[in-house]
Amino acid sequence: MRCRISTLFFDIMKIANTPKPPYYAVIFTNLVTEELEGYEETADRMVELAQQQEGFLGFESVRDGLGITVSYWKDLESIKNWKYNLEHSVARKKGNEKWYSSFKTRIALVERDYGKE
Repeated sequence: MRCRISTLFFDIMKIANTPKPPYYAVIFTNLVTEELEGYEETADRMVELAQQQEGFLGFESVRDGLGITVSYWKDLESIKNWKYNLEHSVARKKGNEKWYSSFKTRIALVERDYGKE
C-alpha cells in the first residue's frame, strides 16, 4: 500500500541538523490503514506544531509502506510536553482509532552522532 507523501515533507525533506549530543530521539514506526481521510493534513499540522515546541531539535520522516518518523528533542521533559500537547493528543487518538493498523514509539538517548554533510 502506498500513501501520498505530504507536500510539506517535500519542502523540508532533509537530514535533521541536530546539536552535539546528548539529546533524545523519538522513533515512531507505523503501518497505515486504508482509511486515510485527513491524515495528510494532520501530519502537516503536527510537523508545524512540533517545530513550535520548546526543546524540539528537528525530524526526519519516510514512508514506503512502512512509515518511520524520528523527532529529536533536547530532553525528556520536552518529549513529555509534546506528548501531552492537546492538539497532538487529539491527533494521536485519531491515529490509533483510524489511521494506523499498527505502530510503535521508542525513545532513545543519542550519545554520539557522526556523518557527512
